[in-house]
Amino acid sequence: MKRSYRGVILLCFVLLLNIICTQQVVNAFFYEKYERVLWFAAANIILFPIALWIYRRERDVE
Repeated sequence: MKRSYRGVILLCFVLLLNIICTQQVVNAFFYEKYERVLWFAAANIILFPIALWIYRRERDVE
């Protein structure tokens, strides 16, 4: 069960973007910029399935 460096780095990058989007949602909500909240929340929702897809693809590689 070998992992490729490309897949691991890509997964780390997507999860980092997920953390950044979550932090931006919290900051925008605090400053009552609700349009930005919706944009970053949507980006967060889109990034999570991408991370799951990368993880499953890397898990099944032999």
